[in-house]
Amino acid sequence: MRERPSRAHREEDAVAGVAYAGRTALVTCGVLLGILYAAGIVVEGRLPHVGGPTHLWLGRIWLAAVTLGWAALAVNSPQFVWLAFPLFFAYLHLLPLAAALPGVVLLTGAAIAAAGWHAAGLTPPQVIGPTTGAAVATLMALVYKALYSESEQRRLLIDDLVSTRGKLVRMESETARLAERERLAREIHDTLAQGMSSIILLLRAARRDLTNRPADAELRITEAERAAQENLEEARNFVRALAPPALQHSSLTAALRRITDSAAVGTATRVRFEVAGEPVPLPADHDLALLRIAQGALGNVSRHSEAEHAGVTLTFLDDLVVLDIYDDGRGFDPAQTQVGTAGTGYGLRAMRDRVTALGGSLTIESTPGEGTAVAATLPLPFSEEGR
Repeated sequence: MRERPSRAHREEDAVAGVAYAGRTALVTCGVLLGILYAAGIVVEGRLPHVGGPTHLWLGRIWLAAVTLGWAALAVNSPQFVWLAFPLFFAYLHLLPLAAALPGVVLLTGAAIAAAGWHAAGLTPPQVIGPTTGAAVATLMALVYKALYSESEQRRLLIDDLVSTRGKLVRMESETARLAERERLAREIHDTLAQGMSSIILLLRAARRDLTNRPADAELRITEAERAAQENLEEARNFVRALAPPALQHSSLTAALRRITDSAAVGTATRVRFEVAGEPVPLPADHDLALLRIAQGALGNVSRHSEAEHAGVTLTFLDDLVVLDIYDDGRGFDPAQTQVGTAGTGYGLRAMRDRVTALGGSLTIESTPGEGTAVAATLPLPFSEEGR
């Protein structure tokens, strides 16, 4: 630096006053630059989710303003040269890496040039200091970007997992709803619908016999009342999810015998029930499935078959239980039976669903004019342990 000329005492006081005023302005500019820098950090932290081109260009305008302010202060005082270090982070944060790295290099060169200009020459510390600061800032920024990218990927993965879990919960809920709807449809078809059909048939027979055979008509009305009472009990137990009345106080064989006898009332069909093999206690779900299948099949016999003879056979084997329902009626073509056509089809599908749920199988054999045979086969769950 050049030596100041020696002047009179008054002149020295004047120069000191001007110097003092100039430093005050410089300090004021430095404080304003600090406020501008801090304001940018605060706004960026408070509005992290405000995206779009407007937010990006506002950040870059702020960066340009801070850079110009730093350059003006660095030219006037060497103490401000080192403020380039926080600017390195701002460049690497707001600009793409392809633009940020050249910007850091230019900023480092400017800092070295400003330091050399104030010292009237370059020294190794004046070069090493800004260069080291730029290298450290770049390395830290790259590490931060890598960590941020990994954190963002994890956040997106977690969001995706949460979304997927929500979808699975909704799908499970919908599946459970549909399964319950299907179960209710099967129960209603095999209980209430079959009972109503029996009542209708009994009342029609009673009306036919009312004039010529009042005693038979009275018998039919009594049977209809009993069927209505059983149907009411079915509905109540259905609501309470209890076992069907036919199984609450008796075995499966006794329940099948009763519904077989009821199926013959009011029709010209003679129905016979037989048991083959040694009866063994079955699980409740096996009893319920076989009872409902028998009810559905006998309901089809009474409504559609116009058969003279029908039979129900419950066969106990070593590892299987088989329920056969057969008739010599008009039969049908199983391949052409569809759900919802004139009341046919759904009952057969409900039977198949019941045995499939228990690991069994359902066989339907029928030919138009030659009758129908339905065989439900269920494995005994305790067959491997022996009886």
